[in-house]
Amino acid sequence: MHQNEKIQALYDILGCNSDTQFTIIIAAGIVAAIAIKNIIALWLFRFERDFTYSLYSNLSRRLYIDYYRRGLAFARQHNSAELSRNVNFVCLNFVTGILKPIAMLCSEAILFALIIIALAILSIKAALLLIVIFLPTVWLYYFFIRRKLNKYGKAENEAHKSRFKSVTESFKGYADIEISNAFTQMLSAFNDSTDKLIAMRKHNATLSALPQSITETTLATGMATIVIIGAYIQGNIGLIFGIFAVAAVRLMPSVRNILSAVTAIRYNLYTLDTLQNIEDNAIANEQTSERLRLREKIEINNLSFEYDGQQSKEGASVIDNLSLTILRGERIGIKGASGAGKSTLMNLILGLYTPTSGEILIDGIKLDSTTRRKWQNSIGYVPQNVFIADSTLAENIALGIAPQNIDRQRVEEVLEMASLKQFTEGLAEGLDTMIGESGCRVSGGERQRIGIARALYSQPDILFFDEATSALDKETEQSVNKSIETLSVNNRNLTIVVIAHRETSLGYCDRIINIGE
Repeated sequence: MHQNEKIQALYDILGCNSDTQFTIIIAAGIVAAIAIKNIIALWLFRFERDFTYSLYSNLSRRLYIDYYRRGLAFARQHNSAELSRNVNFVCLNFVTGILKPIAMLCSEAILFALIIIALAILSIKAALLLIVIFLPTVWLYYFFIRRKLNKYGKAENEAHKSRFKSVTESFKGYADIEISNAFTQMLSAFNDSTDKLIAMRKHNATLSALPQSITETTLATGMATIVIIGAYIQGNIGLIFGIFAVAAVRLMPSVRNILSAVTAIRYNLYTLDTLQNIEDNAIANEQTSERLRLREKIEINNLSFEYDGQQSKEGASVIDNLSLTILRGERIGIKGASGAGKSTLMNLILGLYTPTSGEILIDGIKLDSTTRRKWQNSIGYVPQNVFIADSTLAENIALGIAPQNIDRQRVEEVLEMASLKQFTEGLAEGLDTMIGESGCRVSGGERQRIGIARALYSQPDILFFDEATSALDKETEQSVNKSIETLSVNNRNLTIVVIAHRETSLGYCDRIINIGE
């Protein structure tokens, strides 16, 4: 310690009376420094953890909103299992597989630089040797594995998507798959995807294990180099060897972490393809309870619509230059052949599609992105296949309302209006009865009546029925149509628009419009 000028200077500054005293002070200082370092490191780790996972929450939420706000056409053109996986897992993989490794890469690079600087102060030769040994190692590792990792990451993502698709479709279409004996094929596709997934994970595991072997080999190479040089120059290399060894041992975990971070980043680069096109569709802008009330009429002026700019086989738009007026309190029937554009027209009036040209006016106010939510707050909608959530009857009627905020008296009222009172009285738990995912515990007629009750819950100005009875047997269809007619008679200010294939289902309508003629 007295042979080194810098250490001797520290000895004098501390005013030590003996080497033992100096050693104790230095040892205690090192312990204190390490303790403080670990406290700071723990605090930084917690900060990094909270920050990265808040980013995951934000990204996942934004992607969820973005997908939802792209509209009905987008939802129908994409596989729901893939969209769900992107929202739940791709965002998480981006944070844990790219952002966290980038943070690790930055911190380890800074540590590497600081150690090299400290080492250079003591021995410039040892510092240069470390640089010559470790930096080419990192570069060569990255150069040879970067393309493979990118390829493996994309292949794993595709395998995950295929597995999600197989599982989701198996349960969603259980009856058809079972009767058609198609599960064997579904299982085969699932197994193929699993095999691909495992193969990619094996490749990744192998490449992830390489940094340990590489750094150990590199360290051994550096120490052997010093020994060989010492044998040739016949000098005292003990100090350089010791300094190099201590610094190299400390740098090994750092270099290993750098290589591991590089591996993770390259493997998860595929997440950028999903996330780079996220649009900021601020959901807050559409959260309003304000209504655009229907007081006089709906005007449809020169309306045209094409799906993604594509025309129908005949060369015309799905909806082509249509003009129509619907008066408040009218009962309008819409019929036409399959593919004539009946449901498309309804989705345009509902605000679910955006017209290619033309406009829709509600009492002179144009239906667009700024008024859509207000208009939808004033309408009720019953589709051909009513969505049933895996929750209670009351929660399905008051869809989107927290259980504690449901107006149970209003639920009772609309159930009676939809001719479901007797059905409800037969349920063991009444309004709190779980009716199963997709309404598996109710009949087709009850399912449609639940849709009617839901549409009535918000006291709408206008009701839309999109072939709401076409999937029912004749007797049930007549019963549901009778309920709709009764609603119309008892609520003469309620406007009703009904799509149906059969004109007999539109007998109570004031006007019938033939689409496609």
